[in-house]
Amino acid sequence: MSITTTDAALLRLLQLSSASLPVGGYAFSQGLEYAVDAGWIKNLADTREWLSLQLMESIAHVDCPLLLRCHRALQAGDEESLHYWNHYTLACRETRELRLTDTATGSALMRLLTQLQIEPPLFEGETSFVAAFAFAAHYWQLSEQSAALGLTWSWLENQVAAATKLVPLGQTQAQQLIGEIQQLVPVALTRAQALNDNQLGAGLPALAIASARHETQYSRLFRS
Repeated sequence: MSITTTDAALLRLLQLSSASLPVGGYAFSQGLEYAVDAGWIKNLADTREWLSLQLMESIAHVDCPLLLRCHRALQAGDEESLHYWNHYTLACRETRELRLTDTATGSALMRLLTQLQIEPPLFEGETSFVAAFAFAAHYWQLSEQSAALGLTWSWLENQVAAATKLVPLGQTQAQQLIGEIQQLVPVALTRAQALNDNQLGAGLPALAIASARHETQYSRLFRS
């Protein structure tokens, strides 16, 4: 996937995908906290495997291709398709906590945009972070490829930050991990772009189990 962007668009992309964006993404581990507590993840290698699998089999099959569809719907002014893909995204979340991750950050991004004097679309029901991210990218005239890259980076940075606290990883190990998984991102985005509608979706049983069991974990640092 070839990505080109102007300096102004690049600055907006950095803003939108920054860990400092006040949407609360840092509060969610997406099952990682339970996986560490259960002993499934013990070190850097385990973390690399856990995140790489999510990137290639979940982010590339759900979040990114659905972001592309939301962005295209916005480009075409197709409100019906935008609502459809927003609901589709939420339906792909396998547990209550994974859905909460999506809706809590999505609602927070929508509130932020409103506070920035940007009028977002009125979604029917809850708003996924994917759809809200697509709208912000569209509003700031980012290409769909740039938007997908930004969304993937946002996920990766938050997950590595969580792993740094939980595994735990040292700061150098965390940077090593980001560098290694970055190499998979172009492949994941190319895969996402090539999927047909009937190929969307993912099933990662260990991730779903970790997320569900995290709801009753005795001691937690993260919301999910």
